[in-house]
Amino acid sequence: MRNTITIIGAAAFLAVGAWQARARSAGEPKKLFLDVHELGKGKVKAADVAAAHQKDLATEGRHDVHYQAYWVAEETGKVYCLGEAPSAQAMSTVHKEAHGLLASRIMSVVADNADWKPRPGKKLFMDVHRLGPGKVTAAAVAAAHQRDLAVQAKHGARFLNYWFDAETGTVVCLCEAPSAEAALAVHKEAHGLMPESVEEVVEGR
Repeated sequence: MRNTITIIGAAAFLAVGAWQARARSAGEPKKLFLDVHELGKGKVKAADVAAAHQKDLATEGRHDVHYQAYWVAEETGKVYCLGEAPSAQAMSTVHKEAHGLLASRIMSVVADNADWKPRPGKKLFMDVHRLGPGKVTAAAVAAAHQRDLAVQAKHGARFLNYWFDAETGTVVCLCEAPSAEAALAVHKEAHGLMPESVEEVVEGR
């Protein structure tokens, strides 16, 4: 009986060890993060950000990070980066090692979808709603987005995606539209929740 227990115990120990090895090789569970770089008006060019992004891609694997896309607002000097990572610190570490351009803030977000595709030749806008901690739920954001989709065609717009940070109550929307005014008109008619800012952006991946 004692030998049987010993064998069972050894087998259990080996099984746990194998599970831990698989867990380590798989890395920590990843979350979705959206970071914001505020470099200053007139201080950023899309070509420079594209080069920096390539350095991120060359570095990200060492930290179990996967950058999905970025957006550049040349006029305001802002850059938004979207990526999967085990932590916000991992996202920041990649930027630090790759080129040293650290984000002003990093938000843990959920997305409406993972397969948005801007169309060539269309203007792209990103707007930011800062509703405040505890002021909005993911369900309420999803409902507001559905209202946007219901009226967007009247204004020649197409909302592609949104990202929601529950901790700060921030919603970031990505939209194709002929102008910023058209994108804003959709929000105004759909639900009246107007963003703090709206910027024309260029997307890169």
